[in-house]
Amino acid sequence: MSMTKTNYTVTEFVFLGLSSQPETQLILFIMFLFFYLLTIIGNIVIITVIQIEPRLQTPMYFFLMNLSFLDICYTSTNVPQMLSNMVGKMKTIPFASCATQMFFSLSFGMIECVLLGVMAYDRYVAICHPLHYTVIMNHNTCVQLAAISWVSSFLSSMVINVLTLTLPYCGPNVLDHFFCEVPSVLRLACTDTSFTEMVVFIFSVIIVFIPFLLIAVSYARILLSVLRMQSSSGRYKALSTCASHLTVVALFYGTAIFMYMRPQSKSSRAGGKIIAVFYTVITPMLNPMIYSLRNQDVKLAIKRAIEKQRS
Repeated sequence: MSMTKTNYTVTEFVFLGLSSQPETQLILFIMFLFFYLLTIIGNIVIITVIQIEPRLQTPMYFFLMNLSFLDICYTSTNVPQMLSNMVGKMKTIPFASCATQMFFSLSFGMIECVLLGVMAYDRYVAICHPLHYTVIMNHNTCVQLAAISWVSSFLSSMVINVLTLTLPYCGPNVLDHFFCEVPSVLRLACTDTSFTEMVVFIFSVIIVFIPFLLIAVSYARILLSVLRMQSSSGRYKALSTCASHLTVVALFYGTAIFMYMRPQSKSSRAGGKIIAVFYTVITPMLNPMIYSLRNQDVKLAIKRAIEKQRS
């Protein structure tokens, strides 16, 4: 494919991927295939256990089930394409397929941001207002908060993608990434992208930074409430229910903010790909492990489910 600017309209993109060395690509293929299978299996286990265990029919686990389903969707949007490129001769993707991948990838990433904010609010109500928890976080409220997370993110992603895809792309068509993502696609536009970059930044503030502030405020209030508790066992129980969520927040938000809330001119392409691996592959894989290993209720539910299968 030509690397110089031409007058034609781009009909497909070529991925450079993570490596151009065949031996390295084979190693990466095996590694990421293992990660992908682990992600799918781990999140299906979490969803199944929450569905069949009566003790886990609470708002916290309702949102965790949403997160697990979301992680399956998120990683399935990007990883199969990446695996195909690693072993296949053709490393291209049609423009329409790239647009579809970019839309769903950004949508699912935004949903995770909002959902993590909602989960922080749920922990805040549970710890700081325990007597009113079942009234505030009733079933209808939980469904509405989950729906807001999904609908607002899909609409925001649509706006960003429409602005990105209506730009002229006349070459080059080589995408220095392993999947179609807004920052990497914008670099190939043969026009000024400053307005679109500004819109991306504004939506990043709305969808990424505002939920992050909600998380920070929620946990600040939780910490103050915990410090006022007289019982050390009560403090430990309250903090242990938040530890898993905080770990996931640190993993996902740390990389997402670094990727989307910095100027494109200062972004390292190699570094950007490594960061993208974390929030598209590593975090969805680690989420079920974090919640199962650090959550006593989930561990007991998994143990009971295994014992039922054996009996």
